[in-house]
Amino acid sequence: MKFRPAHVSACGLFVSRLGRDRRASSASGEGVRSLSILASPGFTLLELAIVIFIMGLMLTLTMPYLGGFRRAQLRSQARRLAGRATYMFDQAAGHKLVLRLIFDIDNNGYAVARLDPYSIKPVFQPDRTPTSRPVQMPSAIRIRDVTVEGIGTVNRGVIACNFYPEGYVDATVVHLEDASGDVMTLEFSPLTGQVAVINGDVMPTGMSR
Repeated sequence: MKFRPAHVSACGLFVSRLGRDRRASSASGEGVRSLSILASPGFTLLELAIVIFIMGLMLTLTMPYLGGFRRAQLRSQARRLAGRATYMFDQAAGHKLVLRLIFDIDNNGYAVARLDPYSIKPVFQPDRTPTSRPVQMPSAIRIRDVTVEGIGTVNRGVIACNFYPEGYVDATVVHLEDASGDVMTLEFSPLTGQVAVINGDVMPTGMSR
C-alpha cells in the first residue's frame, strides 16, 4: 500500500475547493448581472414625451432657416438670369449681333446663341464665350414657364427670346419657382433691356399667357 504525503493531499483539497469557489462566484456574478439587466427600467412615458417635445422644438426652430435659404436661392437665381439678360442686351447693341436666350424648360436651364446678320450665311451658333456659358438651374429651383410676345406661354420644351442689334429685345416674362411654391417674376423691358425682378406670380399688363 502506498501512502501520499499529507501535505500533498491537503494542497490538492485546497485547489479543488478554490476551483469550486471560483466557479460558484462566477456563476453568482453572471446571475447578478443578468438580474440587473432584466430589472433595469425602460423609458417612461414622461421621458418619451420630453424627447418628442425637444425634437419638435428643434424642427420648429430650423424650418424658418430652411425656408429663408430656399427664398435666398430663388432670389439669387432670379438676379443671375436678370444679369445675363441685361448683359446680352448691351452686347447685341454694342457688337451689332442678334443674341438668342434659349430656355430649355424640360432640362431646367438656359443657354445663349448668336447670329451675325452681316455674315454671308447668317445662322445661329452656340455662344462659346466665357460670359455666355449654359446655365443649369439648381434642383430646388425650376423654370416654371416663359412667355414671349408673339409666341405665347410655354411650360415645357424650348422657347427663346431675341436681343437685336438695333437695341431692343422681345418682351419676355419668366417665372421661377422653388420647392416650397414661392415664385419670382422676371420682366424684360423691350426698349431698355432692363429686367424687373418681382416677388410673386405676376403677369404684366399687355402680356397674355
